[in-house]
Amino acid sequence: MPVSPPASRTRRPVGAVTRGTTNPNRLRRMDRWIAAAHGAALRRADGPPLAVDLGYGAAPWTAVELLTRLRRVCPDVRVTGVEIDPERVAAARPHVREGLSFVRGGFEIPLPERPLLIRAANVLRQYGEEEVPEVWARLCSRLAPGGLLVEGTCDEIGRRHVWVTLDESGPRTVTFAARLATLDRPSGLAERLPKALIHRNVPGEPVHAFLADFDAAWATAAPLAPLGARQRWVAAVRALAARWPVTDGPRRWRQGEVTVAWPALAPQGTPRA
Repeated sequence: MPVSPPASRTRRPVGAVTRGTTNPNRLRRMDRWIAAAHGAALRRADGPPLAVDLGYGAAPWTAVELLTRLRRVCPDVRVTGVEIDPERVAAARPHVREGLSFVRGGFEIPLPERPLLIRAANVLRQYGEEEVPEVWARLCSRLAPGGLLVEGTCDEIGRRHVWVTLDESGPRTVTFAARLATLDRPSGLAERLPKALIHRNVPGEPVHAFLADFDAAWATAAPLAPLGARQRWVAAVRALAARWPVTDGPRRWRQGEVTVAWPALAPQGTPRA
C-alpha cells in the first residue's frame, strides 16, 4: 500500500494496519540500546521529553516496557503509543497512566508535540523497499531537534534484531543485536534485516559483503568458543572493526551488539523487488 499522504482535507491515518504480532519483552534489545545511546539527549530536554512507540500492535506491552526502560535513564520521560487500528487503541486504554498514553495515528504522528524519539519496530516489513525513504523522511520530519528515529525488525521473541537509526539528516547507523547463545553465525541475522536492507543481501551489495566478513571473523574466533559465545563475538567484532566503520566499543559488543555507520552498508542502485 502506498504511504503517500491522503488529501489534506481528511484526517485518515497514513499507512496500513500491521499484523499486530507482539510479545512481552520482544523489543528489550532495542530498548536497552536506545536507553544507552539516547539517554543523555533525553535528560537534556527542556521539559519532560516525549517518545513514540509507533505501531505497537495488538497489545500495548512494548509501549509499557519502553516507558519502564527509558525512565531508568530519564525519570520524567513520557511515551505515547501510536496505532492505526482504533480497536488496538481502545484495548490499550486500561494501561494509560502518568507518562503513558495511546492515540490513533500512523506515519503522520498526530501529536501536537514533536518527540525526541520515534521507535518503529516491525512496522515496515509489509511495505515495498521503494516506499522506505518516504516513510523515513516523513517520520524524521516529525522529530524534535536532536531526536532519533529507530526503525528495525526482530524475531517473535526478540532474540535477533537489526535496526537503522536516523536523525533529521537521514540514516546514521545500523545495529545488529542477538542473544548469542542462539546464533550459529552472524549472517543468521540476515533474516531480520530491516526492509531497506533485506533484499540487498546478495553479492555485490555492501550488507552482503559485511555479513560475509562477519562470518569469516566469527570462524577465525572459533578457538574462543569454549570461553563462551560472548568472548567469541567480541573477538569477531574487534577483527571486523579493522575493515568496517564500527561506531561502538567493547561495552556494547559484550551485550551481543555491533553498530556500523550507515554509509558503509547503504544499498547500491535502485530498490529491488
